[in-house]
Amino acid sequence: MDTIIRIGITHGDMNGIGYEVIMKAFADSRMLDGKQITVYGSSKAAAFHKKQLDVPPFNLINSITEAHPKRINVINCVNEDVRVELGVTTKDSGKAAFDALQCAVRDLKDGNIDVIVTAPINKQAITEAGFTFPGHTEFFASEFETDSYLMVLISDLMRVGVVAAHVPIAEVASYITKDKIVQKLEVLNTSLFVDFGIRKPRIAVLGLNPHAGDNGIIGNEEQEIIKPALLEARDKGIMALGPYSADGFFGAAEYKNFDAILGMYHDQILAPFKALDFDSAVNFTAGLPIVRVSPGHGTAYDIVGQNVASENSFIKAIYMACDVFKKRSQNETLLTNQLK
Repeated sequence: MDTIIRIGITHGDMNGIGYEVIMKAFADSRMLDGKQITVYGSSKAAAFHKKQLDVPPFNLINSITEAHPKRINVINCVNEDVRVELGVTTKDSGKAAFDALQCAVRDLKDGNIDVIVTAPINKQAITEAGFTFPGHTEFFASEFETDSYLMVLISDLMRVGVVAAHVPIAEVASYITKDKIVQKLEVLNTSLFVDFGIRKPRIAVLGLNPHAGDNGIIGNEEQEIIKPALLEARDKGIMALGPYSADGFFGAAEYKNFDAILGMYHDQILAPFKALDFDSAVNFTAGLPIVRVSPGHGTAYDIVGQNVASENSFIKAIYMACDVFKKRSQNETLLTNQLK
């Protein structure tokens, strides 16, 4: 009999599509097989969104110890007077998102849940509520005291990571260093092996400048920073190739020849990634001691309340969380047996 995986889901911004995709994902009762699902959020917000969807009833609980494996459990982490305003950025929605995150992290640290799946937040709203991080990735890295981590977007077509993730474009060039590139490559390489079972990962690395610098004609970062980083990574046993010019790399579908791609900055890598396969995208934080994933989309204020949001990415996130958790558990078992 398979072990039940205890999944904690944070409701994200309650004025966005978070509840809609969560409810749609579990409308098919087979999605509950082998899982214990607990949503950290607001019973009031959940009831508000449920009116528009034909989904099974929730099991409202006061503590994770009351969670039922055959139901969608909801723990209320939010003030009961909270107001839902679809498609609107409010301090209430930001505080509700932050409160849910903190509740879920406490249970994760205490070992009461196995993995965490985060619905999208609105950065402006949650910042107004006291959230001091650029995004979920940095928040979890701080909570679990991890310096070496990487935001990885995964779809049916490719896996991509980024050196300068949530960094203003004006600061990107000064942010990127040889040591940072090597560190990200180490995290990515380890994750591909440990979390996804790829024995000898091939990683493509993009350049920073147009045409990857054209041998120093259009910028010297490739010559002075990126190429030395690749040499150091190879000395560490990492098969990192490049630097590639981003436009030619994606235009020629070179991504098909690699297990993952490391880009230099956010839009360089995520724009083509999402253009090619947005609907199945999953955001995974590599390098953490715990498993954290999220759908690859945002709060989608423009379509909230219309019952048109796709749950595909959220379903993919659920399955990926389970797969990575199982893979890590298998690796731990193998290591334990080897040490005996």
